[in-house]
Amino acid sequence: MSTSGEPSQPYGLPQPNPYGQVPAPPQNPVPAQQNPYAQPHPVPGQPDPAAGQPTPSQPPMQPPSQPPGGNYGYPPVGVGAPGTPAGPAGAPGGNGSGGGRGASGWLWAIGGAVAASAIWGSLLFATGGFSSEPSPDLAGYSYTDDLCAATSMTPFENAHYKTKANTGSSSKDANPQHSAARQKSMDTMWCNVALEQENASSATYSSTWLYTSATLHRTADPAPEFADNYRAYEKQETSIGYKVESVPGIGDEAYLVTRNDLGSDSGSYVILGVRDGWMTFQSTWSSYASSSSSGKQPTSDEIATMLKTSATETLKRLQNAR
Repeated sequence: MSTSGEPSQPYGLPQPNPYGQVPAPPQNPVPAQQNPYAQPHPVPGQPDPAAGQPTPSQPPMQPPSQPPGGNYGYPPVGVGAPGTPAGPAGAPGGNGSGGGRGASGWLWAIGGAVAASAIWGSLLFATGGFSSEPSPDLAGYSYTDDLCAATSMTPFENAHYKTKANTGSSSKDANPQHSAARQKSMDTMWCNVALEQENASSATYSSTWLYTSATLHRTADPAPEFADNYRAYEKQETSIGYKVESVPGIGDEAYLVTRNDLGSDSGSYVILGVRDGWMTFQSTWSSYASSSSSGKQPTSDEIATMLKTSATETLKRLQNAR
């Protein structure tokens, strides 16, 4: 609240009087030396009466319920930030107690803070700062509806494995099989390939599968839970044992899971999991061969090398699939 004779705006810019015309001065004004609110010196920013310049009329005291005049407490556009809210007692424009000028300054400070909050909130809404939707880091990977076409089979072919011939008559018996789905929270892709060794005898039984999947996470970062998903294999309280080890050099993190109770002669079960940003990838080798099988089964280490080589090339293809 301002006292009579003080500027209603801290930068000396005259503001329109919201209460109409200024009332006429009294017939017997109080002499300046007896008026405790008289200004002994010109107010900064206001015309100096002593210099012969006209003094603009000042608005009357405003009730406390009204905000400071002009722009709800903000200075006009182009004017610098307000100064300190209250001057020392006895300073020009003060009433000797520091209350009048200080109250006006605090109103300016509060009004400025409220207006600043409103402007900042508007900017956040306009730029999506208040949006609950996260910004997924997909690391350049993109969706494909045929993951089998992007899966590198070269390492397995070099180990004398080939895609098993399709003997079924329906699409459900197709080999390889692929599927994909685009959803709001994630994009998911799968590829299942049945393999067989070259020159394998039809008189022996063997089964070899390569399962590949890729997921683009759009609403939740998979990083906090990724490692635990694979470390959990080691904590299973069953007769089946697994070994889990970290694999450097692929994505942001990768883990290799190997089942221990399968001998190289009877089969292997090996999983490679990779996370790169908000993309997760998994390639699984599952094989079994009867004791009469003539073909030599690859070791778990050989399978791990094939999976890592295939994953490295497959991920490159998914990044260039745009």
